[in-house]
Amino acid sequence: MTWINLLQPDLILGKSVLGITPQVLCDRNLKALVLDVDETIIPIGKKQLDPEVAAWAKSIQQVVPLSLVSNNVGYERIRTIAEGMNVPFIASAAKPSRKKLRRAATEMAVPFEQIAMVGDRLFTDVLAGNRVGLFTILVQPMIAPNSKDPKNLLRDAEFWISRQLGVTLNALH
Repeated sequence: MTWINLLQPDLILGKSVLGITPQVLCDRNLKALVLDVDETIIPIGKKQLDPEVAAWAKSIQQVVPLSLVSNNVGYERIRTIAEGMNVPFIASAAKPSRKKLRRAATEMAVPFEQIAMVGDRLFTDVLAGNRVGLFTILVQPMIAPNSKDPKNLLRDAEFWISRQLGVTLNALH
């Protein structure tokens, strides 16, 4: 598999995780979601989901099961978020490593091609999901748009490098 294939999301949402609807899942025959945590469902450092995200998660769980897979090493924080959603979780996943993502997907007991890895980063979430054979969804991060967070610079660099490699990064509207 080439770098282009590994870094190419199957779906670029062009909005936050809140844009994942039952129709989006149905249109792509998706039966489960593995969610990244930081900046995908919650701003980094926060311990509780915003009410809008919590309502989305509760609603989407009526359609598909969810699991959290985070690179964050703060086990207690990730556990608290997962317990609030009543979903299984893995912290310290070391994405783009496949090991823990594969474990989470296997535990969902759904064919891998019907599981979406949802995240805000190309070089961790999308790369890991593609390496495991999951459907990959790139979402807009849940951060302030003009944030001076160094992760914004890293994300911009990932996009620039990916485009130089030939990855198409056009969002679904």
